Parts: sequence; C-alpha cells; structure tokens
Amino acid sequence: QVQLKESGGGPVQAGGSLRLSCAASGRTSRRENIAWFRQVPGREREFIAAISWSGGRTYYGNSVQGRFTISRDDAVNAVYLQMSSLSPLDSAVYYCAAEGLEGATVIPILPSGYDYWGQGTQVTVSS
Repeated sequence: QVQLKESGGGPVQAGGSLRLSCAASGRTSRRENIAWFRQVPGREREFIAAISWSGGRTYYGNSVQGRFTISRDDAVNAVYLQMSSLSPLDSAVYYCAAEGLEGATVIPILPSGYDYWGQGTQVTVSS
C-alpha cells in the first residue's frame, strides 16, 4: 500500500500562486507515475498534470497548460504542483494519485488509471 498526503492548499487571490505538495509513504518503490487531479462538487474529477516515474515526462490538462508545473523529488518521496496565474475557476479540491504499476511507460490521464489517492487539499481562489 502507498499512502499519499497532500498539503499546501488554502485561500489565494486571483493572479496569485500556490504550491501543492504530495508526500508518499508506505510501500512505494519511487517508480510509480504520479498525477494531480481536481474536483468541484457536482463535477467529475479533472486531470491536471502527471509525471512519469523517472521524472522525464510530464503531461498537463488543457486548462492548466502553461500555468502549472509538476515536479518530483524522489529523495524525499514528494511530488509538487506549482500553480500560477490562478483564477477562481481553479478553485477545487486537489488530489494526488499514484499508479499501482511500477515503471509503467504509459501514463494514465483518467482517474481509473490510478490506484492510490490522497484525501485532497482545498484550493480557493478569490476574485
């Protein structure tokens, strides 16, 4: 089992920046692809960004391309999501997720592709 815990959420004004962290613990081999999703009430979970287990590949959702940056530091078992130019539309609960398959070459962008989830951290952007 891999445990994930998000942090760094909170209130921020439009145009501002925030960095989310995802700490992994438990039986992680550090070879899992990791992704960030977000969800608002009444809507499906939205893919935000993903990073390969090697850190060499990153993918972004269209709504955050150019504004958000995903990175990982395997030395501390953490994945980060740097968010900038935030707007109220970015308000949501943000989740990090890890694949159960180690060293996978195809990175999922659907929630069903991930086996482990954190509890989420709320981001609220005010105008």
